[in-house]
Amino acid sequence: MNSNKLYVGGLPYSVTDDKLQEIFSPHGTVESARVITDRMTGRSRGFGFVEMSSQSEAEEAIQKMNGTDLEGRSLTVNEAKPQQERSGGGGRGGGGGRDRW
Repeated sequence: MNSNKLYVGGLPYSVTDDKLQEIFSPHGTVESARVITDRMTGRSRGFGFVEMSSQSEAEEAIQKMNGTDLEGRSLTVNEAKPQQERSGGGGRGGGGGRDRW
């Protein structure tokens, strides 16, 4: 492991950034905690990212938090992977109905 940034999946939709930080703080210093939300609705997408202050704290958080239960949901905690570039670009596909002439 070479990163302090963790992926946290399986979050209940009620969890906020502050709650996410609170959940991970017993395992070390949380540099940042962010729940990912849907751009259109603003609702949680059920996952987020936590950055710990050191690699050893990140490893401890993975060991202690992965598979634990939070509000009836099982958390998945592991090292965050770098974001992949999305293919297909443009964002123009799909319906919408009207011609743009």
